Amino acid sequence: MTTIPDALPEAEVMAQACVFILGIIVAWDGYWITRQRIDIPNLGELPNGGFAWESDSAQEVSRHWANLITMAAMMALPWLLAEMSDTPIIWVYLWDGLLAIHLTTLLISKRYAVTKTHLFADGQKYEWSRLRIPKHQPRRRLLLMRKGWGPFAPLPLGGKKSTLNIVLERIETILSEEE
Repeated sequence: MTTIPDALPEAEVMAQACVFILGIIVAWDGYWITRQRIDIPNLGELPNGGFAWESDSAQEVSRHWANLITMAAMMALPWLLAEMSDTPIIWVYLWDGLLAIHLTTLLISKRYAVTKTHLFADGQKYEWSRLRIPKHQPRRRLLLMRKGWGPFAPLPLGGKKSTLNIVLERIETILSEEE
């Protein structure tokens, strides 16, 4: 009869798989973040009634506060589990290194743009038909919800409060024209 521990994969194999998957995620997100200056080369008023703006690092901290707490836990927990599972410590260092890179990409200033057809955020392009404005807005950021994303629906946008007020007006206008 096979016992449960015998049925589980080796700890090092699991660590390698987790680090590999995290590496792909960090590379993917990093690629899209580097594209933001290509996709949004100019700030301010854009042709055809669009508008582009930029956040700073402090505004990104406000935007990603929950992600930062989650990543701190993700960096700490493997240290507790590595010894119990006999996982080689190099995989914990690699895991934390990749998460540190990802943290850096979360905190750098970002560029955003609103056009009549799309929202540009984090290197991604979102059609307005897939977004909605929630009834309650946080104080320090603008929050949109992605339709059909369940618990992953919130899409916070960073920037100065005065800029976000302008952006919210434009988004409300665009979404009202969509209906």
